Formats: sequence, structure tokens, C-alpha cells
Amino acid sequence: MYRKEGAEQAAISGYEIALSPGRTKGRFGWHVEARIDGAEVQADVEVLVWSDIVRGSMAQGVLATYGQLLQTAWVYIASGALFPLIGVRKGPFLAVLYPVGFLLVQLVLAVLAAFGLGAVLGLIHPWLAWGGLIALPVVLEWFRRNDNRFLVYYLMHDYAYSARYRGANPPELEARMAEFGDLIAQALSEDVQEVLVVGHSSGVHLAVSILSDLIRAGRVPANGPALAFLSLGQVVPMVSFLPKASRLRGDLRYLSTRDELTWVDVSAPGDGCAFALCDPVAVTGVAPEGKRWPLVLSAAFRHTLSPERWKVLRRQYFRLHFQYMCAFDYPGDYDYFRITAGPQTLAARYRGRAPSPSRIERPVSRYTGVST
Repeated sequence: MYRKEGAEQAAISGYEIALSPGRTKGRFGWHVEARIDGAEVQADVEVLVWSDIVRGSMAQGVLATYGQLLQTAWVYIASGALFPLIGVRKGPFLAVLYPVGFLLVQLVLAVLAAFGLGAVLGLIHPWLAWGGLIALPVVLEWFRRNDNRFLVYYLMHDYAYSARYRGANPPELEARMAEFGDLIAQALSEDVQEVLVVGHSSGVHLAVSILSDLIRAGRVPANGPALAFLSLGQVVPMVSFLPKASRLRGDLRYLSTRDELTWVDVSAPGDGCAFALCDPVAVTGVAPEGKRWPLVLSAAFRHTLSPERWKVLRRQYFRLHFQYMCAFDYPGDYDYFRITAGPQTLAARYRGRAPSPSRIERPVSRYTGVST
């Protein structure tokens, strides 16, 4: 996606960008060489992968997934987190309802198929009607095996992972986050201009905690590269509103005051899967005095995408959730490729920039307790 969308953005904006294999052994990523705004720039991109933990910790079977559906619904309803989430933004709530609703639709279709097959077999002999039940697991398994078309199981496992621990991080995730912190600390010791951490969607709340740990431990050198954090399409309230998310709430509060980094949060009302323009610190109810971050900005899809492109993408909700890392027809001051491969640091690019006037900052979360 970076290669394809970067080439398209370069053609639109009039700069050059090229990718080559990553230069760091044993890590997933790539090397970028660009000529932007008259400057030659090199960037090394490393992807910090944690999706394997979610996949490995969750049962993948049909029955187990329906069990996760019930457990996840119960956690959000019984904890009282559900209605505050709806009060902030209805879009993410509807995105959560998608896998829940579609799993129920799949179950109904499987029952109908079993009933229909049973009716046909019953014409041969009444007892054979019970054979129609064989259609139930067959239909449900077909949907599971073809989930790349529907993303229902994928999303259900993602939501259930956070709900399962009621907002706390399981030990295996904390261990992976510590590894990520070591990688970022290593990058901060290298001769580069900037170390930019990009978090997208569920990755944002992990980045908040990783960067907080890094700063607390004194691992951000005063005379080292600039440290920046770009959060995109965040869904932080899905976790921070849960009762046992005190670690995340404390990290949000801590990171929002630090001068060791620049934190810019970008979202768009057109992204129905994100808590668009919601200041994650403020809506969680942990904004302290002296709060500096994040700088909340809008990617304004209706204005930065051409009418033709917007018409095509506006109903493709999951594709829009990734638009932040794609090409824009009229990028304005948000251009993912200028940010990740351009000559300006994130701090320089947005110095003096006012936050979006339509941002949401009212405290909403029922749970505001923090751990330090």
C-alpha cells in the first residue's frame, strides 16, 4: 500500500518517492528514498507487528467466536462503558455492531438452510428431517473460511481481545510492547533527524503506553533525534472507557504533558470506524492542567478527496479507515508521505497550527482512575 499510494501521491503533488528492501535485518519494513520540496530524504520504515498475539490468543472456531460475541457484549454493557461510547461517536459503535450483527445474520441463514434441508429430507421419511441439522455447521464454517470477504471474525477477535481483559494489557502484550520500546530507544540512538512513531486504529493506544514507558525510563536523549507520534483513526475510547484500563488512562494523562515529543492526532468525520476528532485524553476524563497534546486535526475527507473518489469510497467503511495512509487528491497540510519521507519533522510541519475547531473535548468516560 505504501508503494502504490506513495507513487500516486507523488504524481499528484509533484515529488519523487521510491522504495527498496529494508536495511535492518530481521525486521519487517522497507527503505524510502525521496525528493520532496527540493530536499533529498532517506527514511527507514519498520512495522511493529502485534496482530499475531491477538490471533494466537483467541480461539478460531465457530462456537468459540459466538462465545466471544456474548462475552464482549456483556463486558461493554455490564461495565457501563457502552452508552458513553455511543454518546461520543455513533460511528465506531455501529462498526462494533457490524461483526455482532453479521454473525447473527450468519446464524439465521444457517438455521434457515438447516430447516430447508430438513423439510426436503422429511419428504423421504419424517426421521430424515433431523438430517437437515448438518447444514448448520456447514454454512457457519463456510462463512468462517471466507471471512476475508466479510472481516467479521477478524473484527470480532480484535474487539474481544480488549474486552476479554476489561481494558488491561495481558502479559504477552506487555512483553511485546517492551520489545517495541527497545526498538524505538535504539532508533533514538542513531544519527537521524527524527524518529516518528505512527499508530493506526487499535495501534494508537499501544503507542501511547510504549512512549510513556520510554519517557518515564529516561530513554529519550535530550540531544538525540526529534521524537514524534502520529496517531491516525484512533479508537482509544474502546479501551480507555473500560474499568481495568487504568494503565492506559494513566499513560494518556502522562503523555499529554510531555515536552520530549510532538503528538499529532489525525482523523476524519467520514471515517465511521474511528472516534473522529475526539481528543482521546479529554474524552477519557484524564486531561491534567498543563495538557499540551495531542494536537487534534481533521483529514477532512470531503475536502481532501475529489468528488469522484469520495463517491466511490464513502460507503467503503473499512477502506476509508485506512485512507490516512493513502493518497489524497487535495492533501492540504496532511500528506502521509510528506510526513514519513519529507524533510520536515512533525514538530516543524505543525508548529503554530491551531487544532480543529470541531474537536470533541468533553469528559465522557465513566471510569477515570489511573495507575502510575
